[in-house]
Amino acid sequence: MAWDDGTSAVAVDPPGTQHRLAGGALGLPGVIFCIVTGAAPMTAMLFNVPVAVMGSGYGAPAAFLLATVALTVFSVGYIAMSRRVTSAGGFYTFVTRGLGRIPGVGSGVLIALCYMLFSASVLGVMGYFAATGIESWTGADIPAWVYMIAALAAMTVLAWFHIELTTRILGVSLVLEVLALVILSVGVLVHGGAHGLSARPVNPAEVFGNDGAAHVFGSGAAGVALFAAFWSWVGFEMAPNYAEESRDPHRIARAATYGSVIGLGLLYMLVSYAFVSGWGLTGSAQAVKDQFTGRYDSAFYPLAETFVGHWLLVMMQVLAIVSPFACAMAFYNTGARYLFSLAREGVAPAALARTSRHHSPAAASMTVTVLVGLLVLGFTLHDSSTEGSLLELGTWAPLMGVLGILGVQGLTSFAIIRYFLTTARDGFHWFTTLVAPLVGAGAMAGACWLLVKNRAVLAGDGDVPFIRYLPEAVVVMFALGVAVALWMRARRPVHYELLGHFDLTDPAGAGQPVAEPSSTGLG
Repeated sequence: MAWDDGTSAVAVDPPGTQHRLAGGALGLPGVIFCIVTGAAPMTAMLFNVPVAVMGSGYGAPAAFLLATVALTVFSVGYIAMSRRVTSAGGFYTFVTRGLGRIPGVGSGVLIALCYMLFSASVLGVMGYFAATGIESWTGADIPAWVYMIAALAAMTVLAWFHIELTTRILGVSLVLEVLALVILSVGVLVHGGAHGLSARPVNPAEVFGNDGAAHVFGSGAAGVALFAAFWSWVGFEMAPNYAEESRDPHRIARAATYGSVIGLGLLYMLVSYAFVSGWGLTGSAQAVKDQFTGRYDSAFYPLAETFVGHWLLVMMQVLAIVSPFACAMAFYNTGARYLFSLAREGVAPAALARTSRHHSPAAASMTVTVLVGLLVLGFTLHDSSTEGSLLELGTWAPLMGVLGILGVQGLTSFAIIRYFLTTARDGFHWFTTLVAPLVGAGAMAGACWLLVKNRAVLAGDGDVPFIRYLPEAVVVMFALGVAVALWMRARRPVHYELLGHFDLTDPAGAGQPVAEPSSTGLG
């Protein structure tokens, strides 16, 4: 796409050029695979359930219940807007259409950086499980960072190819992950757990001040449990990001979003309930503490061997390596698509909007590789131990990313309300586009507050600068995008007017940028 100095007419490349993704490449199963594998059920459970138990003890399943409800309510308005706006920009495009270009670009830059943080953090998780698993099988003591570099190289190669190749890999991983988790859960429940089954773990009141967590860790922290729960869903909003590559974007976005939020919620509640039941209500927190002190590679492994058999333990050890890789690849792809969208509209360098001959966002993907590699390098230089890959890169980086995601989701909720009160009044509905987004915004704000309040507990060391300045860092990333938007408004007004308006539903059907008059009054 060739742009001039921002003061004259804009030249837009015709359909089929290097600035478009592969249209019609994904059906509903493909999009769901990209979304749900991005949430990485196996990784989420092996890593986040212990963290949730650290915060709320045996009340961890209730934390997943609360997150399911909050995200389902948020999805109501999100889906309503996705039916009107179809672009790879996701949150960036939605905030721009609803609240204006300046907060929209701030959100776009923040969310793109968050997904790079997520990709790096999950590579850390993969490095930990690869190092510990392979050492237990072969005795080979290979540093975690070696596995992280190998995984990043593989992701980079896959990014050059057609998105359908990636979905096939993600799909195989997803099926095996869900199968293993369901088998484990059924095994625990059929045997009645360690001391019988109870309804207490699914009582939302148990999330706050749980005595099980307080007895083992000294105190309970609802923010810890809710952080782990919301972190387990990161990526559920990806459906609109794959709109350009979907065969039926409007239908697929609705089915894929609801299906992933509710389906994952039911799975997470089942598995976390099986975990606390398998160890016993009073024993689950102690099992997590034992994992953190090195007694187990994962507190899930003894449950697999006790309630099902050694074969499931081995299967979970293998999937503990494969699942984070698939998850990191999904985050990598989403980060690349946000960067691609920003570049296509002039926010990022235009070269990043170029695609490969397979119509993948190749230039943006290579940039993500470099940035994720730098994150991995920085954390490795700080602590190159295997434990550090999990407890630092795998824990600290997503703290910042989840805080950023929750903040942008809150902004998106208000964007949905304003969009349907101004630009799309014919689609306004008192519940779908007003009440549901308001409730969703309130839930995100509450989760942000709890995360910030409990961040020292989550990190295990409140004196770490990365954790101490976590809220400020998120604000700086958002402000970076705001500064770019203000500069564009002053120096490149034509580019600025087109921000957030690249849509597949333009009259020419070419997916070209179409400027709309701003009805928000917010730039």
